[in-house]
Amino acid sequence: MPHSLPLITTLVGALTMAFIFGMIAHRLRLSNMVGYLLAGVLIGPFTPGFVADQALAAELAELGVILLMFGVGLHFSVKDLLSVKFIAIPGAILQIVLATLLGALAGKLFGWSWITGLVFGLSLSTASTVVLLRALESKGLLMKREGQIAIGWLIVEDLVMVLALVLLPVLAHSGDADPAFNLWQQLGVTLGKVFAFIVLMFVIGRRLIPLVLKHTASTGSGELFTLAVLVIALGIAFGAVKLFGVSFALGAFFAGVVLSGSELSHKAAHDTLPLRDAFAVLFFVSVGMLFDPAILLRAPLAVLLTVLIIIAGKSLAAYGLVRLFGYSNSVALTISASLAQIGEFAFILTGLAIYLKLLPNEARDLVLAGAIFSIMLNPFLFGWLEKYREKKQIPAE
Repeated sequence: MPHSLPLITTLVGALTMAFIFGMIAHRLRLSNMVGYLLAGVLIGPFTPGFVADQALAAELAELGVILLMFGVGLHFSVKDLLSVKFIAIPGAILQIVLATLLGALAGKLFGWSWITGLVFGLSLSTASTVVLLRALESKGLLMKREGQIAIGWLIVEDLVMVLALVLLPVLAHSGDADPAFNLWQQLGVTLGKVFAFIVLMFVIGRRLIPLVLKHTASTGSGELFTLAVLVIALGIAFGAVKLFGVSFALGAFFAGVVLSGSELSHKAAHDTLPLRDAFAVLFFVSVGMLFDPAILLRAPLAVLLTVLIIIAGKSLAAYGLVRLFGYSNSVALTISASLAQIGEFAFILTGLAIYLKLLPNEARDLVLAGAIFSIMLNPFLFGWLEKYREKKQIPAE
């Protein structure tokens, strides 16, 4: 029996530390995600003690990305988006533009190029689905008007990030040696592949996937149904990469979107939730492993500026935009507090940008520091908002 078991060692170490620090974060009334990220920091190469296998952690994180994006697709609702389209679509796009420009300006202060700064700003522009939904649910705002706007806003942000995942490789290869194969040609080829994939998913996948699930559900076997859902999510994500050259994330997202239209979508979401949660935890732990805490001493002002862009810059932009569209002060404050953090898409986008050499490793440390601090502070923003409402006797809308 071999004693070198890197996969099991990595899984046990990562999940154990995630459980311990997740419990600590919960007791401190912080998002569990903070605990998972800190667990990753402690088993990463930048801190003493046990160090998990980074290569295996990265592959497990890729599975986490696939299942996270599949979950985002499953919960994608055109109806929810259309109900608040007049505020969510223009508001989210303008807020992303403003946050991206703030990030680009910060990048120039750090000595980066405009392209690097814009990608950095884009990484800071979108909120965490997990954090936002849990915050709204805990405050009883999920079904209120402001909660619906926040969710619609988040859907638009997610769609923009999905598009960014498609376009970043094009941007990275726009300087290739062949002058005839310019940016517009690359963009056309990439979007053509994406379009072909989407057409295939909606023409064939929308008919075939529900049929497979319906047939599997008729067996009465819960484990076969769960297995079918996982095969669909992972298989489509893998096929998207191998056959169409698009990312795992995009493939998994559209697998979820196609499945969301099925009458069995709720069962699929419910049955795969434990596995999605487990791999999401591994994703956050693996992201934490990449964080170098020395950035807090090496570049404290850069960390502070990054956190201010996320908490103050994004919030003020969102507040101003919501008020501009004629909504009340209460709604504007709720939306701005909801968006004053970043999460999973920031990590996915940053990881891809570093792989494509569009961002330096220092940018990842700044994004991770910004995520950790903004997620930690987000409950306090909602707490302040609740006290403000009580003081002014303002009901939620």
